[in-house]
Amino acid sequence: MAGRPLQHFTVVGTEQIAPHMVRVLLEGSDFGTFVPSNFTDSYVKLVFVADAVDVAALPHPLTQDSFSVLPPEKRPSVRTITVRKVDAAARQIALDIVVHGEHGVAGAWAASAQPGQAIYLMGPGGAYTPDPAAGWHLLAGDESALPAIANALEALPPNAIGKAFIEVAGPEHQIELTAPEEVQVNWIYRGGRADLVADDRAGDFAPLIEAVTTTLWLPGQVHVFMHGEAQAVMHNLRPFIRKDRGVDAKWASSISGYWRRGRTEETFRQWKKELAEAEAGAR
Repeated sequence: MAGRPLQHFTVVGTEQIAPHMVRVLLEGSDFGTFVPSNFTDSYVKLVFVADAVDVAALPHPLTQDSFSVLPPEKRPSVRTITVRKVDAAARQIALDIVVHGEHGVAGAWAASAQPGQAIYLMGPGGAYTPDPAAGWHLLAGDESALPAIANALEALPPNAIGKAFIEVAGPEHQIELTAPEEVQVNWIYRGGRADLVADDRAGDFAPLIEAVTTTLWLPGQVHVFMHGEAQAVMHNLRPFIRKDRGVDAKWASSISGYWRRGRTEETFRQWKKELAEAEAGAR
């Protein structure tokens, strides 16, 4: 992906849609090269370039590789963000970004983003869309997965059957969602910010785990989408789905961690790589 062209966009507005979530609207001359994805977990890579970097002086066409001529401390940070909406007529992209105070890169940027501010992105990518052939759908995640879950719920046919479990800090963090009548949306409260809540309400003890593992299992073929904090998803929910419930990989391929407590995205990517290598070696 490093060699893919960077697309230049501009912030046109922001909206606080929940206490810990900001919607950022982007538009730009490069919208014409942005091909919307049909996947409901469609994402982009936001490339945060420091103001002090003279982008015009870098090798063009501009790609992530262009920044390799800079010293490491001046190279941009890259963050993966779900695309919530694409408005082709308005030539705008909406990104719903989790904000935890001044922590992180993307959240801090979203909280302070101003109209006219430039941002570069790569994408979109994606891999999941609810399969209409499924007997029912099971979706679960925390705030980081909420935009993708919202997209999936909107994409389901009107007669779809399923359950969605969304873990947030508290009832004030719920947002309005559109879902078919027979899809039950369950809000799970952990009682605090995802990155600060006590250990007995996170990781192996995340309330989302109990909610999913104790729910009544519906008849028919399930299609699963589960993402969020890596310890909760990868070490608890994925084994439950794949081993305890015996769901075939075809119907449970979209289960992974979007983030991990105590790690930046850079160190999280390394952790995921090491985990994948360990799992491959164990086969």
